[in-house]
Amino acid sequence: MAAEAKPAAPTAAPDLAEAVLARLSTEELKTLNKWRWHDRLVSLWAPVTVLALVFIVYLAIVESLVCTYLWLQPLMQGVGLICFAWWAVLVVARTPLAKRWNHTRDARYRSEEILAEVEQVTKKARAQLKEKAWDEVVAGCEGVVKSFGKPLDEVKAANRVLEATYEKHLKNHRSKMRDLGGGFVRALAIALTFRAVLLDPFKIPSGSMIPTLEIGDQIFVNKFIYGVRLPFTNYVPFKIIRSPKKGDVIVFNNPTNESLDYVKRVVGTPGDKLQFTEEGLLVNGVLQERKVEVERYLYWDQPSWYAEPISNWVKRWPEDDWRQKEETLYRETFDGVPHYILDNVQSRKATLSRQQVTEVVVPEGHVFVMGDNRNNSDDSRFGLGSGTNRPEFVPFGNIKGKATVIWLSMSRDGFGSSFFGGTGIRYDRFFTPVTMCGAEAPRK
Repeated sequence: MAAEAKPAAPTAAPDLAEAVLARLSTEELKTLNKWRWHDRLVSLWAPVTVLALVFIVYLAIVESLVCTYLWLQPLMQGVGLICFAWWAVLVVARTPLAKRWNHTRDARYRSEEILAEVEQVTKKARAQLKEKAWDEVVAGCEGVVKSFGKPLDEVKAANRVLEATYEKHLKNHRSKMRDLGGGFVRALAIALTFRAVLLDPFKIPSGSMIPTLEIGDQIFVNKFIYGVRLPFTNYVPFKIIRSPKKGDVIVFNNPTNESLDYVKRVVGTPGDKLQFTEEGLLVNGVLQERKVEVERYLYWDQPSWYAEPISNWVKRWPEDDWRQKEETLYRETFDGVPHYILDNVQSRKATLSRQQVTEVVVPEGHVFVMGDNRNNSDDSRFGLGSGTNRPEFVPFGNIKGKATVIWLSMSRDGFGSSFFGGTGIRYDRFFTPVTMCGAEAPRK
């Protein structure tokens, strides 16, 4: 007796995108891809996205191999200028000067929104749609994608047909959460996770870290190098890469006032014995290595506004309240990695006289921090601004992360400073790593 033939396995029904693309000719597919790429590149987000992706690669390279920034930074600044020019052209293109082009582009954006919505809904509703309804949905989507590159009226007409088909066959299947801004919620969640786990921007509000960081510098903080803190706590469950080490510039919640974030340099780690003398800082009995680079170094400082109401900031913005000061510029070294500090003998003695304690041992799980502007910094020597003038250590859990790169700088004598009280865009500081390489040209 002959064996019965086995029934053929059912073929899975194509999804909406496959069904629509199968109806297009090779030429129509090329046209569709061309206009989709066109619309991606003329989005205002396109130059921002490109710059962000290039910057992330740049950041990864210079954090691993610091000296590469000496030749990569000019390239990165060039990419930044190109992306800004690209963005500026797109902004101009959105003015009434390109009215027809804008309306056609907006219509295609609307097409993409409808297509995405229809595709999302049909993933859930496919089994409930009759073949006639399915064919109408596919035909409606086909008409929309074929309208790309066509005049405005044809794009709008195709959109209306698909919208009507959507209302007829899919209206009752759509997700209410999606209507309430599910896409926006997802984008917001991604952005918040990125900031909580990876990188967070921070603005330098005072001159305590001059000359490394100037007032108005905007930096990114690497939030995962020491370990990710649990949300809304100062608890780090485990270390990811390493613990803070001497020479790191860190951003932290001030343990004496956790509503404030501070940025300082780590000069002592657990177990270190620190002594503050008229000769300088001794770490474990050894005078910290440093040498004079500029005897009379001039720099600009400005009153701190971060504790004042925003209305005061707006009022003071056009006023030139920058003040030039003078210190000695030293190149100091921690574990072979250099950085700059400002100091001088007379100011050091005066600062030392204000300290109630001149010898400390850093406890386990804490670091001791100081500003690079050594005689103008409310740091661990002076209770981190608490007014006690007694040593205050920073617990590991309060550390938000390591300062990495200056991505924006609005400081003294930059572009446009004549209009904004001496403050302007300092493009020369863009994309400068916070950690020095050691091969930089001497400062003047």
